[in-house]
Amino acid sequence: MTLTLHQLIEPHRDNLKLTWIVPTADPDRPLDDARLQHESHGSIGYLNPVRPSLITIVGHTETNYLEALGPNSRSDTLDRLVQQRPWLVIIADGLPVPGDLRERAREHDLPLMVSPLPAGRVLEHLQYALSAALAEKKTLHGVFMEVMGLGVLLTGPSGVGKSELALELLGRGHRLVADDAPEFRRTSPDAVHGYCPPLLADFIEVRGLGILNVRAMYGNHAVLEHKRLHLIIDLQPADTRPEDPADRLGRAQRERNVLGVAIPEVRLALAPGRDLSVLIEAAVRNHVLRLSGYNAAEDFMQRQRQAMEPPAS
Repeated sequence: MTLTLHQLIEPHRDNLKLTWIVPTADPDRPLDDARLQHESHGSIGYLNPVRPSLITIVGHTETNYLEALGPNSRSDTLDRLVQQRPWLVIIADGLPVPGDLRERAREHDLPLMVSPLPAGRVLEHLQYALSAALAEKKTLHGVFMEVMGLGVLLTGPSGVGKSELALELLGRGHRLVADDAPEFRRTSPDAVHGYCPPLLADFIEVRGLGILNVRAMYGNHAVLEHKRLHLIIDLQPADTRPEDPADRLGRAQRERNVLGVAIPEVRLALAPGRDLSVLIEAAVRNHVLRLSGYNAAEDFMQRQRQAMEPPAS
């Protein structure tokens, strides 16, 4: 993917209290993907004269190291830093910018920023930001919510009533992440997180009511920025086809592939009189039990087998 320094840094400037000392000459220039692929594990790190990181953080420890060097060694260290062409250098811990580093940054168009926050906090925040920016992404149609602590994606054909069901769940104390087009990112080999595109944040569309602002109606607690995807619930119109006995027992666990991760899926048939919000909560509770190793269908069938066994003589 194409990523610029502006895209990486600007969303986090306020949180990290970052201030430009030497601005980047071209904020929209794509960052070097080839370097990132080879150095992704160490792409953000503390000052390292041997192997500078793509984003280099300088805190108290690094400043003390520089001050302990002799004039020639200090100059060589800063020269090596500049020659490696890092994307950005950040002076953290509220420290003043060393004059010799400022001179080199201006001379070689090396972007330089400062932050009053601890170096460790700046490092951790930017590592997470870079990981999220580079993660595989996919947009899925549906409503993504937190239900009883788990991330649940409600899917189904257009007009099936997903947003109406989401409103009912909001009224029961659950929380909205994104309506209509949640964006999912693979954040680790076995985890997918869902996010709300900025333009859709806080809003939900309900047929007959139009656009509603969930945060304004229900309060800040009713909206989440992101959540890990744990379960997909597929809402489908009821049909007349015979139901598979295995489906009735719920013994077989459906799964859907999302960005290479198998996500458990439950299919719920819509029919008049069904209280879907209660069914959603029950599906989530049952999924929590499955995660703990308990399967109600297996337990039920085991009881039946035991009942059918002849009594011991």
